[in-house]
Amino acid sequence: MAFFVPSHSRPERHVTSNVGGMTTSATAHTGSEGAIKAGDNVTDRLLAANRHYAEAFTDPGMDARPVLHVAVVACMDARLDLHEALGLELGDCHTIRNAGGVVTDDVIRSLTISQRKLGTRSVVLIHHTNCGLESLTEDFRSELEMEVGQRPAWAVESFRDVDQDVRQSMQRVRTSPFLLHTDDVRGFVFDVRTGLLREVDPA
Repeated sequence: MAFFVPSHSRPERHVTSNVGGMTTSATAHTGSEGAIKAGDNVTDRLLAANRHYAEAFTDPGMDARPVLHVAVVACMDARLDLHEALGLELGDCHTIRNAGGVVTDDVIRSLTISQRKLGTRSVVLIHHTNCGLESLTEDFRSELEMEVGQRPAWAVESFRDVDQDVRQSMQRVRTSPFLLHTDDVRGFVFDVRTGLLREVDPA
């Protein structure tokens, strides 16, 4: 499915990493040969990759506003390489990621800033097959309370039907009073085995 038309010439392929909802790129080892071994420190490995990246880095001179005026909300699952899967380049979009790709209050916060201060208009929501949240329940919060003596204020946002959860996320975006643009909100399920997106009917 043709989704976005890339707006930049494609640079050397990098591995996309997502930390705290922010997307960064750095050349890194992948596959079994890149697995963390006993005694390795993953942060040191990332820092080494960053030094290598910085050697050839030049300021692209981009504005903070995404070129395609789109924000993508997706699961944090390590199998999802969103830029590669969607044909996106650096500077094209805002990427907001969390467990499950669900629309929480904090996602609305990010989308509100994205739209009102940085000019995005479209919202793309991406869940995926074989998601870890399908095997959790809200009992996880009770388990944490028993372990640490404090109940989390946040909801697990677990689900059993991925399509219905995408619909719920679309509805949360469309009904938010803080968002300026809710007419172009579309939801998808990414198949981790085929790499294809399947659009979810909002009805």
